[in-house]
Amino acid sequence: MNDLFIFFYSYREAIFIIALSVFLGIEVISNVPSVLHTPLMSGANAISGVIIIGGIILVGNTDVTRFSLELVLGILAVFFGTLNVVGGFAVTDRMLEMFKKKK
Repeated sequence: MNDLFIFFYSYREAIFIIALSVFLGIEVISNVPSVLHTPLMSGANAISGVIIIGGIILVGNTDVTRFSLELVLGILAVFFGTLNVVGGFAVTDRMLEMFKKKK
């Protein structure tokens, strides 16, 4: 338990920035007009692509012979990033289909 307090104390600035980013992201996304949802989805897909690359790098640099937090976080980043990219492209494709002319 003492290690947890040391971790939070050592990375308090990064944790604070992440917490503020979450609140700022929620505020920005909740106030977006419906016309901008498709371009924002494309931007979110690009960010998730960066998360996938970061997760792959994290998994590649960990010791896979032992179970560690870095390994779990890397695998989760790759899984959820991939899920977000595929789902985002599927939703974007469906939205763009609405603008095509019918035969």
